[in-house]
Amino acid sequence: MQNQPPTPITGLLFGLAIGDALGVPVEFKSRHTLKASPVTDMMGYGTHGQTPGTWSDDSSLTFCLAENLCADGDLADLGRRFVNWYDWGYWTAHYEVFDVGNATRIAIDRLRTGVEPTLAGGTEESSNGNGSLMRILPLAYFLSSATIETRYEQVKNVSSLTHAHMRSILCCFIAVEWAIHLLKGATLEGALETAQESVKQFISKNGLMHSEETSNFQRLLHLNAMEWKRLEEESIQSTGYVIHTLEASIWCLLTTNDYPSAVLKAINLGSDTDTTAAVTGGLAGLFYGAHQIPESWLQQLARRAAIQDLADRCTQKISTPC
Repeated sequence: MQNQPPTPITGLLFGLAIGDALGVPVEFKSRHTLKASPVTDMMGYGTHGQTPGTWSDDSSLTFCLAENLCADGDLADLGRRFVNWYDWGYWTAHYEVFDVGNATRIAIDRLRTGVEPTLAGGTEESSNGNGSLMRILPLAYFLSSATIETRYEQVKNVSSLTHAHMRSILCCFIAVEWAIHLLKGATLEGALETAQESVKQFISKNGLMHSEETSNFQRLLHLNAMEWKRLEEESIQSTGYVIHTLEASIWCLLTTNDYPSAVLKAINLGSDTDTTAAVTGGLAGLFYGAHQIPESWLQQLARRAAIQDLADRCTQKISTPC
């Protein structure tokens, strides 16, 4: 891709954006509808009336975070980028915002008024949509050498700009830990199980999970890879609830063997198709590499050159000694 070998962040960013763009035209369609007419290729229009290759808020806010991390990672700067996205179309596919979750919109309204970034996100149980999970993965690339304490604190802070409930934070933490172990060369199965153990130990050591919250994480923290693979599709939900999105992404990745199969499986689960495919695609792109993403999909992707430039800047940031 371009003039240099793709790096993991290249796979992550393109993988996420392609999954998002594939899912946008069929967002909110039911699983039953998609079984009758499954998504097999990039297409356009549909739910949001967008041209093929158009990505949504999932990618926009991911790119805002990646660009922020290429600078100094300051949370106030990240908050300003989110406001600029919502108000002015910053890091959008076609310079307009056409989709935004309620919790994210409310948090951005708070950021606009000067609320401290870590206090902007909702803390209510109802504020557990997937709006922080969808954009959290670039942290893995920038935190792979940090201590787990630092990783957790950063994930917590970045999630809290829009989603500050512990359930959302822990889902983001699990996803980032899985991605970090993938970056270190583990298999999908091995990385997941290592992440589960490290997260469980961290939760126990720091008393992060109240007893009434435990049942929500029964699958995410206690099912091994083989048990995930045995789950039937009927037991996997694909709504905008953060637990459902992470569970669906894990299942799609562990029951397929390549990037295209993983993201198409995520989309054809129906409902929140763009975000399920974005999270799945980000992890799949990181693991399999950008070279596994079909060129025909990449050719249709909005602002491909800008995404490549962002990936190159992230690579340069990591490779340049402080």
